[in-house]
Amino acid sequence: VLDSQYGLYVWPCAVVLAQYLWAHRRSLPGKRVLEVGAGVSLPGVVAAKCGAEVTLSDSEELPQCLRNCRRSCLLNDLPHVPVIGLTWGRVSPELLSLAPVDIILGSDVFFDPKDFEDILTTVYFLLEKNPHAQFWTTYQVRSADWSIEALLCKWKLKSIQIPLHSFGADKEHLASSSLPGRHTIEMMIISLARSDGT
Repeated sequence: VLDSQYGLYVWPCAVVLAQYLWAHRRSLPGKRVLEVGAGVSLPGVVAAKCGAEVTLSDSEELPQCLRNCRRSCLLNDLPHVPVIGLTWGRVSPELLSLAPVDIILGSDVFFDPKDFEDILTTVYFLLEKNPHAQFWTTYQVRSADWSIEALLCKWKLKSIQIPLHSFGADKEHLASSSLPGRHTIEMMIISLARSDGT
């Protein structure tokens, strides 16, 4: 745990996503993985340790988060993992020049509703370039009023809920988190919807 600010803390969602990656570690060698909003980069580091070709990214406007991504790589003997600045909702040279990806990771990126469409715009762009890719994401339910369902329809994306018990992540306390209260964390896989809407 580095810091209690947004991208500088190992949030419980990162631990859940890392557990999912570990549960699927045999499928990761050689997969091209991009973590968005990486912060401390726990899921991306686990994917890299499991043999995936990982690129870490966080907002180009948050240099401290990019530094922490690099620091996490160095501390985990992964000095060659690229770290790039990608800001959600912004078409940048870094986004346009990204190599193909198979899996996009995002833990707790659905934190602030004002960012939801920017996140999905970026994810949609990446999935359009990589139609067989998937976005693996975990999020903490903070309000029953916050939903991305309408945005998924708008961007022609579909989601599948992944039960936490299916990969041993249905524990009340995750990573000895000191965050108050019981965390309701969910996981879903988002991909392009087919032309028939499925």
